[in-house]
Amino acid sequence: MIRKRLTHHIALWAYLMLCVVTAPVTGSETPSVLVKTTAVEQQQVSETLTAYGTLDPDPDQVLSLSLPHAGLINRVWVRLGQRVKSGDSLLEVITAPDARMQYLQAQSAVDYAQRELDRQQRLLGEQLATKAAVDAARKNLQDARATLEALKQRGQGLEKETLRAPMDGIVTRLDLSQGQRVQADTTAMLIAAEQRLIARLGIEPEDLASVQPGQSVIITSVFVPDISIDSRVREVHAMVDPATHLVEVLVPIPDNASRGLVLGSRVIGTLQMASSESLVVPRSAVLSDQGQTYVFTVANGKAHRVVVTAGNDAGERVAVSGDLQVGDRVVTSGNYQLVDGMAVRDTP
Repeated sequence: MIRKRLTHHIALWAYLMLCVVTAPVTGSETPSVLVKTTAVEQQQVSETLTAYGTLDPDPDQVLSLSLPHAGLINRVWVRLGQRVKSGDSLLEVITAPDARMQYLQAQSAVDYAQRELDRQQRLLGEQLATKAAVDAARKNLQDARATLEALKQRGQGLEKETLRAPMDGIVTRLDLSQGQRVQADTTAMLIAAEQRLIARLGIEPEDLASVQPGQSVIITSVFVPDISIDSRVREVHAMVDPATHLVEVLVPIPDNASRGLVLGSRVIGTLQMASSESLVVPRSAVLSDQGQTYVFTVANGKAHRVVVTAGNDAGERVAVSGDLQVGDRVVTSGNYQLVDGMAVRDTP
């Protein structure tokens, strides 16, 4: 009795399994993925060249301040990077003894030349000197006065001299320190106009032929992406910088756009090159896997993987080339779940 009951149960189990395997699969049970699609479009896309660089003062707006005579740096009131106003005190120099002695000697030479001229004129009146002697004495006086005036202009007549800022700007170079002894014509510092900046960009030598003065450039800050400035190339240099191994491109920053920018900060320059008609898709539609770039198109409820080559950015869209046509539907959301041939439900 037990054996018959067991045989009956086995037969029933086999029948049920056969029914499950042979049961037809209805269309509603076919797996599918809900996706969002958009149409492939064609639009004008500009080719761009990206270059990196720094913000520097415009070379045409940098003043070099030098010391006219030898001396001792007694005080320094400014520091590197400090903003100064026209007339601000920068440093104080005590005139060197030798320089001061030259001025005193020049004063004595003027006094002597004046007395000699007076004596020659008196002798001429007594007919004891010639007119040529008077003329020579007058010339000696003029030369002595010119020498004294030149030394006075160099500040050698003062025991101490204060060097003042000739304009509003920023101290971009400071070569002196308090207590330092300096020679005549020593460069003390550089002052750059604060509102006259230039982006010094670097490009690869092979890109040199495609960059010309007047070309449109968009300058953005590396650390403050919200800053975007439209400008044009002013200069393209003709040699490779030994330090960066790049060719320098100078792009002026408009005065009204320099607010908030800091000298020495890093910037990105996007140079606008040639433009052409291209197929474009949203950036989210382009995927990459194992070195291959592709998109998924939707046709007749099926997803199809299409290999493409991604080109330049066109705002929120990317230029692509491949087996695509204008109007094709590409998947922009849900594409990470897809495989080639998978059924999809489209929500355009």
